[in-house]
Amino acid sequence: RFRPGVLPTLVVFILLPLLFWLGFWQLERADEKRSLLAAAETRRLAQPLPLAALERQSGPMAFTRITLQGSFDAAHSVLLDSRTRAGVAGVELLQPFYDLPSGLWLLVNRGWLPWPDRRVAPQFDTPEASLQLSGWIYQPPGEGFLLKHTESEGWPKLVSAVSPPALWQLLRRGGAAFEVRLEPGPAAYRVDWPVVAMDPQKHLGYAVQWFALALALLLLFIYLGIRNARDTHDEPFSGSD
Repeated sequence: RFRPGVLPTLVVFILLPLLFWLGFWQLERADEKRSLLAAAETRRLAQPLPLAALERQSGPMAFTRITLQGSFDAAHSVLLDSRTRAGVAGVELLQPFYDLPSGLWLLVNRGWLPWPDRRVAPQFDTPEASLQLSGWIYQPPGEGFLLKHTESEGWPKLVSAVSPPALWQLLRRGGAAFEVRLEPGPAAYRVDWPVVAMDPQKHLGYAVQWFALALALLLLFIYLGIRNARDTHDEPFSGSD
């Protein structure tokens, strides 16, 4: 009463576990994103700490709010290319910042700038006076990036990705290994930073799609098996008298 055939059975035994695994993997990713968003919100609501206080802090530092006091190095700016906001092409402006209380250099991301015309360099200003700034620590997931795809030998450098250690090595300076993203203030441009590239709801949507494909494959397999069995049963018997 059920004859799906050898090849369809092999296909189902291979694809069905894969589809279920992809669905559950998306559910796990949704849980991870929810935890990340909750942790980020908790830390960003906390009082900012001076940079020296981070030495006494245990655990991950990502999204920790900090205060800085010092000045920017306007001569060594870095422009992160291919950053869009609402469909508008632009760059993110990063500059070295010397924190006087700690005596440490930090790579500070001042925010997003529009760059609609590639023939004209992005325009930005750098405050010359000493500043007191607030920001939060950003550490990208996975491996760090290196300065690459540099389109000019001078400064500012247009790059596709950057890591603070690579910049300090290039400048022969000692600096923090993380990036600081500014909060709204006098030195900030557009700083509406996304915490995650994909929100949990999108992961749930993808999980539903994978589970739906698994269900469709299973129903098709059952239908094929029943139809083949019926066709085999309905075939007229032929034999010699």
